[in-house]
Amino acid sequence: MNRPHPLRTFIVTGIALFMVALDNLIVTNALPDIRTDLGTGLEGLEWTVNAYTLTFAVLLLPAAAIADRWGRRRMFIGGLAVFTGASAAAALAPNIGTLIAARAVQGAGGAIVLPLTLTLLAAAVPPARRGVALAAWSMMSGLGVALGPVLGGAVTQAATWQWIFWINVPVGAVLLALAPGFLTESRGAAKRLDLAGTVLIAGGVLGLVPGLVRANEHGWTSAQVLGSLIAGGALVAAFVVRELRTAEPVLPMRMFRSRGFSLVNALSLVMSFAMFGATFLLIQFMQGVLRMSPLDAGVRSLPWTGMPLLVAPLTAPLIARIGVRNVLALALAFQTAGLAWLAAVLSPTASYGEMVPAFVLAGIGMGLFFPPIARAVLGFAPPELAGVASGVSNSLRQLGTVLGIAVLGAVFAARGDFTTPQAFVDGLQPALWLAVAALAAGAAAALLIPALPAHAEQVPVKAPEPAETPA
Repeated sequence: MNRPHPLRTFIVTGIALFMVALDNLIVTNALPDIRTDLGTGLEGLEWTVNAYTLTFAVLLLPAAAIADRWGRRRMFIGGLAVFTGASAAAALAPNIGTLIAARAVQGAGGAIVLPLTLTLLAAAVPPARRGVALAAWSMMSGLGVALGPVLGGAVTQAATWQWIFWINVPVGAVLLALAPGFLTESRGAAKRLDLAGTVLIAGGVLGLVPGLVRANEHGWTSAQVLGSLIAGGALVAAFVVRELRTAEPVLPMRMFRSRGFSLVNALSLVMSFAMFGATFLLIQFMQGVLRMSPLDAGVRSLPWTGMPLLVAPLTAPLIARIGVRNVLALALAFQTAGLAWLAAVLSPTASYGEMVPAFVLAGIGMGLFFPPIARAVLGFAPPELAGVASGVSNSLRQLGTVLGIAVLGAVFAARGDFTTPQAFVDGLQPALWLAVAALAAGAAAALLIPALPAHAEQVPVKAPEPAETPA
């Protein structure tokens, strides 16, 4: 077997990571154009985002397990091919249903590619340099998230919304050409895939989310909505029962016996629920009510989306001084203040200047949140399950985004619509206040997190071992 080359591995995995991370938010500034061009409403827009996030969240853990058995390079190339092909299908979509289906397939490809970017990189880098490699990996991920709204806005404004998907195709093609020669094949411990558990949780989430999305249109007590929610809840309950009984679960429930592990993962879900659910609506407010162009909306959201890149490096000394628990509480308090500011000042005549302090507060909060939550997840997890714990945290964060868009979208639809600026604000404000309440509860709950083990509080988070998936 050829010896892995660190730089070549980083070139392929870093660009792939940037591309997948970019697609989490690149679509946000194109949503108003998609709504107009494809003649869809709020529900169609929600599914344009959630189809990607749902398949990503559900398939993240099983994809990593399959890669350990079948070969990580092989799975990475396969996932990259799926992601690239689905991007082309999304660009060619003639209607909203086709676009949603393509986004779901794109999310499946992303679920395969993203964890393997870190696994392959960690395997290629000597242990002494893994800290540097992890920092570079994190930088590529952060850049993808920060630049997603800007690039999405720029491409949509300069061309059409289809090009936010077309740009993935040449990049994916180049990576597919380089990957066989630049990456070295590796495998992990062969594990039995919990296919039944994966199907149960996928079915459960796919029952709950449509029920939440359609509740306002069809009525909370309608047979369609009620049946969807009941079926989804039953499948989630069946998933929990199976995971408690099976020998090799996709989600080892014993990890949640730790109060610390349960709390920090609940905080991840709450943060994503509030912040990304609010982002979904706020980007449309900036374009639909404030009449910003897609590029203007992307650039002017940078005080929020770009702030984590500036703040995250400052968290290590802050953690050393006041501890993980207090930094997490502070992070959620900043986010609470940011969204509360927005909920209080937004109106049909609001100015961008009134929003900037809120964006900065929310961005600082997000920058303070991610490093300590990653440390806490690994600190509270059993050492032998560190990789699974990271994958669980990532999956729950993605599910939080799905639920945030569904629930806040339902609140918006119950009180407002797209017909007039005032109607949009009438729906947006109660949705934001719900997000504020969730974040405030999270800030209070963060203070209940028990102290981390001494080694986890004092030692910086190391690059995960090759078998791990990213937090």
